Amino acid sequence: MWKTIVRRVLIMIPQLLVLSLLIFFMAKFMPGDPFTGMITPDTDPARIEELREKAGLNDPWYVQYTTWITNAVQGDLGKSYTYKIGVSTLIGERALNTFWLSLVSVILLYLLAIPLGVLAGRYQDTFLDKTVVLYSFVTYAIPTFVLALIFLFIFGYQLHWFPTVGSVDIKYDTGTFGYFWSKLYHMLLPAITTAILGTTSVIQYLRSEIIDAKALDYVRTARSKGIPISKVYSRHIFRNSLLPIAAFFGFTITGLLGGSIFIETIFGYPGMGQLFISSIQSRDYSVITALVMLYGFLTLLGSLLSDIIMSIVDPRIRIE
Repeated sequence: MWKTIVRRVLIMIPQLLVLSLLIFFMAKFMPGDPFTGMITPDTDPARIEELREKAGLNDPWYVQYTTWITNAVQGDLGKSYTYKIGVSTLIGERALNTFWLSLVSVILLYLLAIPLGVLAGRYQDTFLDKTVVLYSFVTYAIPTFVLALIFLFIFGYQLHWFPTVGSVDIKYDTGTFGYFWSKLYHMLLPAITTAILGTTSVIQYLRSEIIDAKALDYVRTARSKGIPISKVYSRHIFRNSLLPIAAFFGFTITGLLGGSIFIETIFGYPGMGQLFISSIQSRDYSVITALVMLYGFLTLLGSLLSDIIMSIVDPRIRIE
């Protein structure tokens, strides 16, 4: 198992290299540059050209790429032209907010999806099952930004149950109970929205697993021996059906990190997603390339994490 993990990690290196090349050229093909927004009727063109020369934007592409990737490997992702600080520092500040938002979203997602999937699978073709299936279809069909705007309008602006912007109330000191409660309170509404939108795949997969498991020989044998149906479900069907769901954890985390772009922007939550959108608007290429590279790395890491989790929770499957 460990040999395979090491091999997978080594395979990630050329994948990340190819990804870095694609990201670099896509950023170069974007119109303008970080200094385009500084141009006004009174701007001296020589000053803009001087800034571009100082930033290395006039160097050949291979020189720019080599400099960028070499610095990135060393942990230096450049400097943000918009925020005037290091990209590593900027992303580090936002990444913590996104991490906690994603963690709360995952917890709420599984707390909601697993009971619904279990009930739909156990009571197949009943009114309860059809209701859960209808819920899955609706949440799958509705766009992320539509549900986010609806929840923001109803629970934020109309009912005033949740804050509508920010990640913490500035009146609390860092480290106090009020500070942590404010952090959680600010992320609840975007986390609930994210969780609802992510329940579809878990519900449908778990429902299908339970329905298929009910028709297997070992389940029919257990029922023929007179074992109560509740024990058949708890000891056999539920346990085996939940194993693949555990393997989705890695993909779920990375999926939420990527999907948080729309959620954070709409709810004004200062995370990596909001930073990504604002960086595109300001043509802050150093931040854009760093974030896309990070999202790509997290996707590869999520795939590896899912395989590892599956091999741990299911002894029938081992990574060899």
